[in-house]
Amino acid sequence: MTKLSDYFDYQLDAEGNRFMAVSIRGITLLRLPATNKGSAFTPKERIELGLEGLLPPRITDIETQVARVYINYQRLPDDLAKYQFLRATQERSEVLFYALLERHLQEMVPIVYTPTIGLAVQQFSTLYTTARGLTLSADNIDHADRILDDYPWHDIRIMVVTDSSAILGIGDQGMGGLAICIGKLALYTAGGGLCPFQTLPVNLDVGTNREALLDDPQYLGIHGKRLHGEPYFDLVDKFVTAIRKKWPKAIIQWEDFAKNVAFDVLARYRDQIPCFNDDIQGTGAVALAGLLSACRLKGESLAEQIIVVAGAGAGGIGVASAIKEGLMRAGLTEAQARKQIFVIDGRGLVVEGYNTDAYKLPLAHAPETYSDWGIEAGRVPTLTEVVTHAKPGVLLGLSGVAGLFSEAMLKSIADNHARPIIFPLSNPTANCEATPQDILEWSEGRAIVATGSPFQDVEYKGKRYPVGQGNNAFIFPGLGFAAVLGECTRISDTMVAEAAYALADYVAEHYLDSGLIYPPVADLKKVSLVVAARVLAKALEEGCASRQDLSGMDLEAYVKAQAWQAKHLDFNYVAPGSDE
Repeated sequence: MTKLSDYFDYQLDAEGNRFMAVSIRGITLLRLPATNKGSAFTPKERIELGLEGLLPPRITDIETQVARVYINYQRLPDDLAKYQFLRATQERSEVLFYALLERHLQEMVPIVYTPTIGLAVQQFSTLYTTARGLTLSADNIDHADRILDDYPWHDIRIMVVTDSSAILGIGDQGMGGLAICIGKLALYTAGGGLCPFQTLPVNLDVGTNREALLDDPQYLGIHGKRLHGEPYFDLVDKFVTAIRKKWPKAIIQWEDFAKNVAFDVLARYRDQIPCFNDDIQGTGAVALAGLLSACRLKGESLAEQIIVVAGAGAGGIGVASAIKEGLMRAGLTEAQARKQIFVIDGRGLVVEGYNTDAYKLPLAHAPETYSDWGIEAGRVPTLTEVVTHAKPGVLLGLSGVAGLFSEAMLKSIADNHARPIIFPLSNPTANCEATPQDILEWSEGRAIVATGSPFQDVEYKGKRYPVGQGNNAFIFPGLGFAAVLGECTRISDTMVAEAAYALADYVAEHYLDSGLIYPPVADLKKVSLVVAARVLAKALEEGCASRQDLSGMDLEAYVKAQAWQAKHLDFNYVAPGSDE
């Protein structure tokens, strides 16, 4: 392993036990989140590291520390206050933060990720207290090599990168997008096993078109309109070039890019640097996994389904593309699969020849599809008309339009299908196309429901209905961890698809009998390690992984052994410049 930092590194003693070698002492050690154990420093360490008198006398273990911090967390009045508290904990002690998060995943993932992260993004500038990650802009991109050289962590293996143009369902958020990168990387560690000192959140500040931000004197980002076209890609090109030079093994997760550039960015760089787009590929994989589970629950095959996808942005097209590949894997031809998927954008059904964006064309229908629907010439069918005439059994929402799924629409689907599959997947919660309560009431309790944001289970006519969360966190940590472990040179579509099937198989083994189509968030680490092992195997099979020495190994055992653990290690002082 490359040295993590000039200040600290993991090493092994003569008996093979891991310890933390540090080259700093005293108060500096307590001010660096990576090296601050707080009251867990032993008497011997306090003497050797110059910490005597700087800490309370009592020595406590990490369980006691976690319990103390959790008591304070529970006292906070609202989710945003809890978010700020967790961020402050992370900036004080990285290990303690992850130990706390791991023990309370079900409760805290909605705080560090969706839906609370949406509020944190919107209020980023006023909430800002501590630097984390990197921000590159037109003002400093020509210094990218120096900026990366100056970054204190030396062995970056995965980064989440955004230009903040399409955050969740709340759009252009400028500088605020850095918060979602920080949140996603927290799940890479707590859920996926990535060492936090090998992760990096990056905001490409290319300006903002949100007038409220430009007019806000507190806004911390570039006060200028967004770059586009050649200047935009010139900046991203320089960023990718610098990353390839400094950290050639690093994986990039492109995050929350607007649909007009998300597909272009992925296509432009996926053969230059190992990367994937979570909104396109991660969302597609998690939706496909949920659909596979729902079909198993119904006792039907995926190939039997007629699917409507409401929303044709990065997420919607990503979901529709993943489902098309799933239908083909189930035995359909490309033409047959295409006929069974109906994608709806702001104008209606995506149809060839109606000013259709290039990235939508692989999923566009011919006008002949609706020639007998009674649609007047020059108009494409609406969502309601598609539901009425195509008679889908599956309706997926990725539109970001709250309340888009009407009572009449869902009753129409329920009239034609005993167990309709309804997934309102838009984030955050306020953008959900329909609430699980309404869906179950309108379908008389027959619908199989999953959402993008967390919802409570529903009580209907004396029966409790579980509401699964189609959370991308079930996909991207395992996918990224596999790519890191395999030192992959490319992340293929089949690797992403394997993540979806691994998730569906996990649910079939552990939860399908109880009616769940997604696992509880508390299982995130277990799921991620299963996904990572399956994806790593696929990467080795395809030749996408440069670590071919892993072929033939027990990959599940290997992945588990490589996962970083949030526990305090013994510390040894090594003088700066020492070879020890």
